[in-house]
Amino acid sequence: MISVERVLVVPLPLPELVAYLEDFAHTEEWDPGTVSCVRLDDGPVRMGSRWRNTSVFRGRTTDLEYRLDVREPARLVFVGENRTVTAVDDLRFGIEGTGTRLTYQASLRFKGLAKLAAPFLRSEFERLADGVSTRLPATVAGRT
Repeated sequence: MISVERVLVVPLPLPELVAYLEDFAHTEEWDPGTVSCVRLDDGPVRMGSRWRNTSVFRGRTTDLEYRLDVREPARLVFVGENRTVTAVDDLRFGIEGTGTRLTYQASLRFKGLAKLAAPFLRSEFERLADGVSTRLPATVAGRT
């Protein structure tokens, strides 16, 4: 398994940031690896809501179906799966002045033969996490 964590301060009050991030379709705006992210169900976002996320990783395009597994006032957890990987994005929020401290943890658990590639993918995954920690605050700052 590969796991990375970044702690960042985002210039948006906690409830507004949670409301923005709970719609996983917004990953198109702040995740440098995401090419598209489309909601697969209707109605308000709720636990169990689903998205198809298309991303590029090491030059390859891959689709994962994500669902919102935890939806709390200060925590969101999204789980994405396809035949080769399970991805977990765990977002925890805390008040930081007039903004929000976001602890973003992303994990990949590879399946089958893909497990053999995990040690070679860590540096690329770290680079993507660095991109999130730069893009997310900048994207949100443009919304205020």
